[in-house]
Amino acid sequence: MLVSIPSLVGISLVLFTVLALAPGDPFDELATNPNVPPEVRLHLRHQFGLDDPVAVRYVRWLGSMLKGDWGFSFVSRINVDTLILQRLPTTLFVLGMAQLLGICVALPVGVYSAVRPYSWFDQIATTFAFVGFSLPTFFTGLLFILFFSIYLDWLPFIYRSNIDATGLRWVWENLKQGVMPIAVLGLFQGASLTRFTRSAVLDVVRLDYINTARAKGLSEGITIVKHVVRNALIPVVTLVGLQIPTIFTGALITEQIFRVPGIGSLLISSILSNDTPVVMAITFVFSALVVLFNLVADVVYGWLDPRISYR
Repeated sequence: MLVSIPSLVGISLVLFTVLALAPGDPFDELATNPNVPPEVRLHLRHQFGLDDPVAVRYVRWLGSMLKGDWGFSFVSRINVDTLILQRLPTTLFVLGMAQLLGICVALPVGVYSAVRPYSWFDQIATTFAFVGFSLPTFFTGLLFILFFSIYLDWLPFIYRSNIDATGLRWVWENLKQGVMPIAVLGLFQGASLTRFTRSAVLDVVRLDYINTARAKGLSEGITIVKHVVRNALIPVVTLVGLQIPTIFTGALITEQIFRVPGIGSLLISSILSNDTPVVMAITFVFSALVVLFNLVADVVYGWLDPRISYR
């Protein structure tokens, strides 16, 4: 936990420096507008401290972040934390359900494929897993739109945040519009996790203590669940811990395809408009998620394997 603190400070320093030195100015549109005097643009740059040295701006930004002030959006004209909180529920719903779908598909399929290696089930699961993580999400997203939205007309291909409904109708409409982006992201994550789970279980199921457990008379189900899966999950937890942050970055393309009003689409629009405070806040949150879930994975190791102790 103590190591994560300087890690986050170093990450924030690199991100802030790169964004500060990148070309572009959030007030470029004012410079091309003949109705806005040049003095107004210079005054705004001075007001927001854009003319100060990078080191001074970073210290000011870090101090504000520690106080809970994430900055001010130059484009939306509101606070960055307010802007992010408006998009966060949609992102958490789509990405959370996608990660849950990936885990629920990968764990049973990967375990059963390893327990019955080279069976017809294993061969079919392996084929679908290879196809799943070989195809990029923008390609499968377009296929889903063509098949389920245009050809069958079952699902909407544009995600709307302002649904004109209440009660169960509102829940149903949200589920309908979330099915395709959740499936695209979840199946992509689940494909790679399936192969990883199969490999981890295969490594454990052949060890001597598994044969000893069977020789003692334990049933196959208890042997697999209690002894095989629990020990095989240690490397799988590492992959899941790294997948959770990366699914946020992977959602950038998916949110653009399905017009999901989430954090990913906000980041893209902020980059295009040089809205540096918003870009800095979102990228720093993504980086903090990587550090956080690595820490969570380390803690889960001790629960899965009692031989791992913290001293």
